[in-house]
Amino acid sequence: MTSIITGDIINSRKVIDQKTWLTPLKKVLSGYGKSPKNWEIFRGDSFQLEVDDPAGSFLAAIRLKAAVRSIKGLDVRMAIGIGEKTYVASRISESNGEAFINSGEKFEELKKIRQRLAVRTPWPDSDKQLNLMISLASIVMDTWTASSAQMIELSLHHQHLSQKELGKKIGRTQSSVSERQTRAHYAEITELEKFFREHITTQLV
Repeated sequence: MTSIITGDIINSRKVIDQKTWLTPLKKVLSGYGKSPKNWEIFRGDSFQLEVDDPAGSFLAAIRLKAAVRSIKGLDVRMAIGIGEKTYVASRISESNGEAFINSGEKFEELKKIRQRLAVRTPWPDSDKQLNLMISLASIVMDTWTASSAQMIELSLHHQHLSQKELGKKIGRTQSSVSERQTRAHYAEITELEKFFREHITTQLV
């Protein structure tokens, strides 16, 4: 079993210099492997990423969203597909299997229902529960300011650091880090990520 994230950048054409969002996007993608086998950017503003551990796919999606929303005026639409991988190619865009189908079909559905993040798994009951939670969390994530998104990405990238240590790393006080995490609902988002991880792990056993 594996997981595939299919996504595209919203409002990308409004940014003259694509490097503005390509750089932070590639930084997160590169943390999950090499292109084009593990991730690939195509058609200018669309991408696919394979996260070998399906339980960690939601964390990857949050990090990608935070990275893109750190650029004012931009957002990202993503579908997480979980399932088997039946054909392995040198490029992720040429590989195939249940995970790819689930991700692709859910992504097309997102465009119709005007949502920006959802998951499709082999377990319909899980989909219903997880997507309800994700849709509620999206009420917050879809309104992150650029500064809030930057704090979320930094916090998730350095989860092992305390607020004081993170503040020292970025030149801010512990209270400033705490305030910015609270505004971005970091604690609630990480609790949902933990639930997602544990739920998928249980399903895979």
